[in-house]
Amino acid sequence: MVEQPLKGQTALVTGAALRTGRCIAHTLAKAGADLIIHFNQNQQAATELAQELNGLGVNTWQMGADFSDPKAAEALGERVISEVGKLDIIINNVGVYPVSGTLDLSIEEFQHTLSCNLTSPYALIRSCLPLLKKSSNANIINIGYAGTDTLSANSYASTYQITKTALLMLTKNLAQEFGVSGIRANMISPGQLDNSVDLPDQIEQVIPLQRAGKPQEIADTILFLLDKGQYISGINIDVAGGYKLGLARNFQNQ
Repeated sequence: MVEQPLKGQTALVTGAALRTGRCIAHTLAKAGADLIIHFNQNQQAATELAQELNGLGVNTWQMGADFSDPKAAEALGERVISEVGKLDIIINNVGVYPVSGTLDLSIEEFQHTLSCNLTSPYALIRSCLPLLKKSSNANIINIGYAGTDTLSANSYASTYQITKTALLMLTKNLAQEFGVSGIRANMISPGQLDNSVDLPDQIEQVIPLQRAGKPQEIADTILFLLDKGQYISGINIDVAGGYKLGLARNFQNQ
C-alpha cells in the first residue's frame, strides 16, 4: 500500500501546469493531496494535468490567473474560498526571470517582475489566510533561488534577486506572525536545474556536485517539509548541489 501522508489535505500550486510546478503537483497528488491547479495561459496543459491527477484518485480544480496583476492573484484566493472552501498548502511556484543589468529593465518590466514574484504571492496568501487559519496543518512554501539569503550582489539578474530576497523576508515574517495560528512558512531555493533556461555549458565549474538538479528533487524537498519537517518554519533551504557557495572549480591538481 502506497503511503499517502497528505491524504485529506488540499494544496494550491501556482504555475502547476508546466515544468517544475507540474512535477510538484504530481508529487503532492501521489502523497494524497487534492490539487488546485493554477495556470496563466496554458489551460490545455492544466486540463491534461488534472486528468492525470484524477487518475491518482485525488480531486482537482483548475483556476486561471495572470500574476502580473496582483488583483488577479487576490481573486484567485477568493475563488478558492468560494469554490473549494478548504486549503492547507500554498506552493508559490510562479516566477519570471529577466536576465538584465541592474537598471536595464523598463519601469514596466521591473513592475511586471515585482508583481509576479512578490506582490501577487503576497496578495494570494493574504486572500487565502482565512482558510489557512482553519487548517490543522497549514503550510506556505515559497520558491526562491539558491543563495537568496546571502545578500550578495547579482547584476546578472538583479531584479529577480531583489524580488526573491524580499519574498524570503515575507516568508520569515509570515512564520513569525502566524506560527501562533499553526501556520508554517518556508522557502525552497533551487539552483541550476536540468530545465533551467540559462544552464551553464560547463556545469562542473559552477556546481560542486558536478550536475544540474532535477525538478523531482525540489518536489521531494517540499514533500519532506510538508510531511516530516513539522517543526521547521521560517527558513530557506537551498536545493542546489552547493551552487552559490563559492568557487566550485577544483584547483587541487592545477
